[in-house]
Amino acid sequence: MKIRNTAKHLALYLIYIIAALAPIEASATEPPTEARPSVFIEGVVKDSEGKPMPYTTVFVEGTTRGTTTDIEGRYRLNVVAGDITLVAQMLGYAEERSMLDTDAGEHHIVDFALTPSATDIDQVVVEASGVGRLRRSAFNAVAVDTRGLKNTTKNISDALSRAPGLKVRESGGVGSDLSLMVDGFTGKHVKIFIDGVPQEGVGAAFSLNNIPAGYADRIEVYRGVVPVGFGADALGGVVNIVTNKSRRTWFMDAAYSFGSFNTHRSSVNAGQTFDNGLMWEVYAFQNYSDNNYKVDAPVEDFATGRIDRTKLESVERFNDTYHNESVVAKFGVVGKKWADRLVVSMNYSQFYKEIQTGVRQEIVYGDKHRRGHSLMPSLEYVNHNLFVEGLDLTLTANYNRNVTTNIDTAQYKYNWRGETKRLNSPGEQSYQHTRSDNDNWNATATLNYRLGKAHTFTLNHVFNAFHRANTSLLANKAERDAIDKQTMKNITGAQYRLAPSKRWNASFFAKYYAMDVAGPIATDANATQFVRTTRHEDAFGYGAAGTLFILPELQAKLSYERAYRLPTIEEMFGNEDLEMGDIGIRPEKSDNLNFNLSYSGRYGANDDHGLYLEAGVVWRNTDDYIQRNIVDLSGGKSAASYINYGKVLTWGANLTARYTFSKWLSLGGNFTYMDVRDNMPIAIGTTSMPNLGYRDRMPNIPYLFADADITFTWHDCIWRGNILTLSYDNQYMHRFYYYSSRIGSNKDDYMVPDQFSHNITLSYSIKGGRYNFSVECRNITNERLYDNFSLQKAGRAFYGRVRIAFGGR
Repeated sequence: MKIRNTAKHLALYLIYIIAALAPIEASATEPPTEARPSVFIEGVVKDSEGKPMPYTTVFVEGTTRGTTTDIEGRYRLNVVAGDITLVAQMLGYAEERSMLDTDAGEHHIVDFALTPSATDIDQVVVEASGVGRLRRSAFNAVAVDTRGLKNTTKNISDALSRAPGLKVRESGGVGSDLSLMVDGFTGKHVKIFIDGVPQEGVGAAFSLNNIPAGYADRIEVYRGVVPVGFGADALGGVVNIVTNKSRRTWFMDAAYSFGSFNTHRSSVNAGQTFDNGLMWEVYAFQNYSDNNYKVDAPVEDFATGRIDRTKLESVERFNDTYHNESVVAKFGVVGKKWADRLVVSMNYSQFYKEIQTGVRQEIVYGDKHRRGHSLMPSLEYVNHNLFVEGLDLTLTANYNRNVTTNIDTAQYKYNWRGETKRLNSPGEQSYQHTRSDNDNWNATATLNYRLGKAHTFTLNHVFNAFHRANTSLLANKAERDAIDKQTMKNITGAQYRLAPSKRWNASFFAKYYAMDVAGPIATDANATQFVRTTRHEDAFGYGAAGTLFILPELQAKLSYERAYRLPTIEEMFGNEDLEMGDIGIRPEKSDNLNFNLSYSGRYGANDDHGLYLEAGVVWRNTDDYIQRNIVDLSGGKSAASYINYGKVLTWGANLTARYTFSKWLSLGGNFTYMDVRDNMPIAIGTTSMPNLGYRDRMPNIPYLFADADITFTWHDCIWRGNILTLSYDNQYMHRFYYYSSRIGSNKDDYMVPDQFSHNITLSYSIKGGRYNFSVECRNITNERLYDNFSLQKAGRAFYGRVRIAFGGR
């Protein structure tokens, strides 16, 4: 407790010192506008290619009068009449000015075209294209630019794998279970958003490893401390997928790819925005794969019932087919005085997934499968300068009906050779044909009020409600469970941001978390009788974040948060199959401290050489840590369960470096070390027995991993407007224990081995990106790859892709 309080007070003190000592750029204040005649000015800010620039600052020089552009690059401003200089600013672009001689009552239209002053530095984007605002933020945030991945077969999770401090963990091939690890926190500790809307409960068909990378314009990753604008109960961080909301007259983008293991992927994106502000957009995609790659696994001998774990055979997966189909349709209006954006959308997705393995690779299924579908209508409303200048309102709401059916009715048991043995009773894992009807309601409301140039106030509220009803379809007549499962979460946050200078800013925030849970709890040891139980949890969190540009090229960030994470649906209720929940599981709480130092500079006569360096350290002290464990069931079966482990201490560091040369070369990589340790001196469930694992690393968590990439780009290759791109990337992960290091007869028992994989992509774009062709080879050296326990991922694979794009992009 003493260490935690000392770290907390030190972080808050240092942020206060930054705010107190950093120089303030003084600006003259304006007398009240009510006493002076005013002028109305509006316009659009675009970049040198004519694309709208959201979040650009537009202000009257020498005053506190200013605003920021909306997602369409538009702004509106009331100013005092007279001779004024209007300024448009965006990090990474040259500042533009417009001098005006105005009289009372006039209406002026002033448009700006900003030119880049620096170039994006590939995956860790720090400047230009609307991403620079992350660098100005006091929070530890980076952005992954996905525009360069449109011609590859990569999905959102592939794009994220190259962000610093982030590790993507999958349990198999296409459509497999996925979790993200950010700075040592994994799985449920990291929250997913699309355009600021939480994605809890959207269904398996719309998971990150199914969505094409081209669906996003960029992906923002907030590591550790999270702004209140997301309303998230995240300890590890937030991933926000940002789609392209620029005002495009019309566009169409279609792609198809084919590759190893009979893998087919396709996507179509089309839309249009009319002059009167009406817009429509449709995005559809699908994935299919047999996932029949080979793995090395021990095989059960049905004659003896024995599994020799020291003897591995190369076997082919035979019950792992997966396919999903999704379509997102949007319709609405943009650019109106009463609504900068009002959009209604409908998202339908469906999936079919065969289940090849259990939670361990030695457990094999031959007929077990799952299917489901989801329908989600949603609403988005954005209005800048609502009622008064500087007041912005964002509202979102969605309802998701997600139906999942688990089928396990086989009469036979399978081994890895495809051999069968008749079971005494049906069901490879647990005899079931169960439909789960899941209803999710989500709503968010965010108010931002800008008072002059230096002060911003934010109020955010997130509401989430969940209801699950299970129905058994085994008998001729469907039988619904007597007790449904329900949750309701409310998270409210308030934040104040002080930014009196371009050199520094600081944010101070508080959050209130509340959760109500209701569901069944067993009243006997054999779990045959249940009663309905309810409980309420609430907590109060707070924090602060500050940033200082020590030099124009050198930036420091420091942030602290007393954070809480409410248990997820899966942790409380399971997935009605291989995951067992605990309705009584408690929220996690943690003290999080982050420090980050970054350098960005350009050199040479024409600024051809770019260099980006970043180093960060993190410290986490977590109580009631929620751990996913593997438990053995009767009949040699296993499942996953969740427990509140207790205290866990995390510290670590990550390094990033990137060099660019003009538009020809990009070279860089990331290195991450995260030490997550058991901090429980007394064994769980006892009052005095020493914990033998005290100070050991927590199991099944990678602690050292790195990646690197190099991209050559040849512009005007063969013909003018054509581009040839050759990319190579690799990923390294140091070996780690997937159970406690104290289990097993030797140090290699239950060890995930060292892994070093390599990928290469060659793409060719014709006529400025209208026609695109690419080929890829993943895992060139056919490395054995694992992420979770002993579950092996795919070996060497080849893919080809064709993409056609018309209209505005």
